Amino acid sequence: MDSTRPALRLFVLHHAGGSHVSYRHWPAGLPDTWDVRLLDAPGHGRLIDQPPVTDAGRLADFLLRDIEPELGGPYALFGHSMGAVMAYEITRRAVDLGLPLPVWVGVSARSAPRPAGVTSRYHELSDTELRTRLKLLGGTPDGVFDDPGLWALFESIIRADLHLVENWRPACDAAPLPVALSAFAGREDRSAPPSRMAGWEAHTEHFTGLRVFDGGHFYFQDDPGPLLRHIERDAAAALDAAGAMRSS
Repeated sequence: MDSTRPALRLFVLHHAGGSHVSYRHWPAGLPDTWDVRLLDAPGHGRLIDQPPVTDAGRLADFLLRDIEPELGGPYALFGHSMGAVMAYEITRRAVDLGLPLPVWVGVSARSAPRPAGVTSRYHELSDTELRTRLKLLGGTPDGVFDDPGLWALFESIIRADLHLVENWRPACDAAPLPVALSAFAGREDRSAPPSRMAGWEAHTEHFTGLRVFDGGHFYFQDDPGPLLRHIERDAAAALDAAGAMRSS
């Protein structure tokens, strides 16, 4: 193998209201032979000056166009919450377009696709109700709630993201993804409990397991190490399996 080519390129897709910043320490916790890319959706992080995209399909198209030039070697996708929706939709599009497929997909804290979608309308909550909901979920720095200017900026972003997630309607006749897929859940996560995360098994031809951690929706926030070790283990196993299939 070319020594300048990464063993695996891992694209990390952030949660609603988040950005690459929440995952900035992850590359140091994963193999140095991997190229870990932390993506931003428009209106987030490095792309803060761009208008948010409020449709899951259009955002998946945007992200796929962004990463397509880098799909020449083995790659994987990991998405947390809204990012899990993107990981699924990007893979779905890669299948439909005949593009190289990821060797592994990790989905975290987002219930398995349901054709009827979800009935929650959190993006329409009042200011006070939205703040309460976000504080219960965790993952939002206290400073955002305390600073009126930061809150005004963040509120528009999180409402746009929640609109995207709550209006996501996966295709009801979609075949299981022909890739290895692992699901990750927080034991105390009430928005995407382990029982619902287990439903991802029906949406892949190679389910590599449900990994359950102590904690809620942002179970990895204080210490991402246990999650990163599982990501490394599952993605490396999928990479090895893909290599074995190519050489057989």
